[in-house]
Amino acid sequence: MLAGLPIRSFGGTTSGKLRESHMKISRIASVVLTLVATTLLGILPAIALQTKPASKAATAASSSTLVDINTATKDQLKALPGIGDAYSQKIIDGRPYAMKTQLKSKGILPAATYEKIAALIIAKHPAK
Repeated sequence: MLAGLPIRSFGGTTSGKLRESHMKISRIASVVLTLVATTLLGILPAIALQTKPASKAATAASSSTLVDINTATKDQLKALPGIGDAYSQKIIDGRPYAMKTQLKSKGILPAATYEKIAALIIAKHPAK
């Protein structure tokens, strides 16, 4: 008796129309995914080229070892950004330091240079 009558789903559409709708949605989803993938593949290399290599300060900070300005060698101090022969010698000559901020307050380093290394240094108190 049902032969020849279209089979209806819950939404009232025929199964053929339902399949057609699913096919359209699949095609649209495929096109959207392709566009997104193409866009990302076009943008990501450009972003990678724009990123700068980690600065000396960021690299040293990420190693989680702070340079103790009271015990560091001249070479260890020179490895800090903005610190060369003259500043490293001034830091050594000004020892001991109770606080790292004394590098500025004692006039050992200019504020701009101190700001470059502040997160990378510590002033440990000498053992008594």
